Amino acid sequence: MLDIKFIRENKDIVKAGIKKKNANVDIDELLKLDEKRLSIMASSEILRSEQNRMNNSIAAEKDFNTRQQMINEMKIVKDEFKEKEEELQKIIAQWQALMLKIPNIPSVDTPEGPDETGNQVIRQWGEKPEFSFTPKEHFELGKNLGVIDTETAAEVASSRFSYLKGDLVLLQFALIQMCLEILTNQETLSKIAQEAGLSVNTKEFIPVIPPVFIRPLVQIKMARYLTPDDHYIFPNDDLMLIGSAEHTLGSMHMNKIFEENELPIRYAGYSTAFRREAGTAGKDTNGILRQHQFDKLEMEVFSLPENSTQEQNFLVAIQEYILKTLNLPYQVVSVCTGDMGFPDTRQIDIETWMPGQNKYRETHSSDSTGGFQARRLNTRVRRKDGRIEPVHMNDATVVAVGRTLIAIMENYQQEDGSIKIPEVLRKYFNKDIISS
Repeated sequence: MLDIKFIRENKDIVKAGIKKKNANVDIDELLKLDEKRLSIMASSEILRSEQNRMNNSIAAEKDFNTRQQMINEMKIVKDEFKEKEEELQKIIAQWQALMLKIPNIPSVDTPEGPDETGNQVIRQWGEKPEFSFTPKEHFELGKNLGVIDTETAAEVASSRFSYLKGDLVLLQFALIQMCLEILTNQETLSKIAQEAGLSVNTKEFIPVIPPVFIRPLVQIKMARYLTPDDHYIFPNDDLMLIGSAEHTLGSMHMNKIFEENELPIRYAGYSTAFRREAGTAGKDTNGILRQHQFDKLEMEVFSLPENSTQEQNFLVAIQEYILKTLNLPYQVVSVCTGDMGFPDTRQIDIETWMPGQNKYRETHSSDSTGGFQARRLNTRVRRKDGRIEPVHMNDATVVAVGRTLIAIMENYQQEDGSIKIPEVLRKYFNKDIISS
């Protein structure tokens, strides 16, 4: 949520941001409601003060008749106050409804564009592997090796579910272990920051296994409950399944005030995520690229506002370090205004090369939301001078397990259909190749 004071003072900037994000919110109507809200609040406060004054006067009055007259006069004030309060509640409901519809404003370095066609590649890394044979896609490799079974999963659950088996499961947990070792090692984090030219606090990440259920109201506060068709919702329980660990990591500190010296606080959350993938019929139906259920390791950071952009750049540097460690070619993409998330002010994606598909596919995302989510969650920081303000929040993918497994399978495949295990992961295996 944006600060209403900011909206009042920067109406044109807010309107432009709404337009860039392809949203539709009547800011003029909001500001009219805001004026009315403030006016009624002021009138109510005067009436409240009058009630308090009259209460004191009635308590002190000894004459019965005078006291009775004062009580009758006070009833008129009380009725008027009640009427104002009822009107105020209606205005606040309308005001809040509009406030919640306003997306975050894109940062000045975010490229403008109507949709994904406006995204811009910032940089590329790595050499695409060359094969003496036609590289296969992951689902063909997985089926032949007996490590991916979507057919049985379709019978047991439905389409877009899968069984991972054998060495691919070990590869998944090797990935997670490698990433956790990176995120909990201050020496490694310092090296990443130094190589990226960043001056940031290299405090370690705290590993978390968060709940996979969240209350819809909390998801609204996270500004991630915008497409109900994409969520698995259980109305009788007032719960829904998360689409990313970020949803229950970012909401951990609702209504909390941090002290300035506590920040940054960094979490690494591992969870299963669930998405209905509404509107993707016929798209990426083979294999494990686009699933209803998938596993992710996600980063969530709470920081001081002035460090927000540096924190996001640090998260992207960590993502790149992981892909370089795995020797997977990738490109870093600045997501444009029309394609970025509702609460994001700046979004950076990473796309990893998939030889079997002969193209880059998104494997990582990094979202800087500034104080937008924190204001909705009432997550704040107390400065050393006593000021209290919203913290800034960043979230980013460490590893989207399914998509990273795909990248490894396709980049490390051999002519006989086997898959070499990346050298950095071999210490978790008693072999260096996955074969049938």
